[in-house]
Amino acid sequence: MDLPAALQPESDEAALVRRAAQRDAQALRQIMETHNRRLFRLACAIVRDPDDARDVVQETYLLAFSHLDTFRGDSTLSTWLCRIAIRQALGLKRRQNRQILDEDGARSLPDPDPGPEQALAQRQVLENVERAILALPQAYRLVVMARAVEGLSVEETALLLDIRPEAVKTRLHRARRMLVLALREQDAPRLLETFPFDGARCHALVQAVLARLGVNPER
Repeated sequence: MDLPAALQPESDEAALVRRAAQRDAQALRQIMETHNRRLFRLACAIVRDPDDARDVVQETYLLAFSHLDTFRGDSTLSTWLCRIAIRQALGLKRRQNRQILDEDGARSLPDPDPGPEQALAQRQVLENVERAILALPQAYRLVVMARAVEGLSVEETALLLDIRPEAVKTRLHRARRMLVLALREQDAPRLLETFPFDGARCHALVQAVLARLGVNPER
């Protein structure tokens, strides 16, 4: 016989969220270190600038950690955080567009220069792929980041982006054709290596969020 909901054993994710809501530093750190790269990639797919994407990720955590009481477990914590990040990134992009319109009447953001995002040891092909992905229209960038780069399933991507699974497949197919043309017959890259967000950068963001939350990282 099934137990009443109140008597069901607490899942690992629910326990982690509960600890994070209590400002447990280790729980907060675990959540951020687990999701940093995925949120960064999704944010980068929208704002197309690594510095802006890092800001989006930081603001996403601050907003999420301030409203953990609203997380009911209807979706995974990852999906919940990703949706917040997407909303934050879209909001930043709208504000930037309005600012540019106010300043000089431009109708869209100029294509940003991704800059030296890769470590010196990474190959030039990965840098070329990043630029090609960032040059895709936004709808295709998000699908590529979610499916090809982040490795989400078709169903997970559809749920995350609130589109039909068929649309995910269609957009990914078209995006791949665009990338092939953009890369001019270069060898297929290892997409999982693109848009890295780990090591010192990951640590710095975690420390910054904990500091803004007023949480002792050693607690």
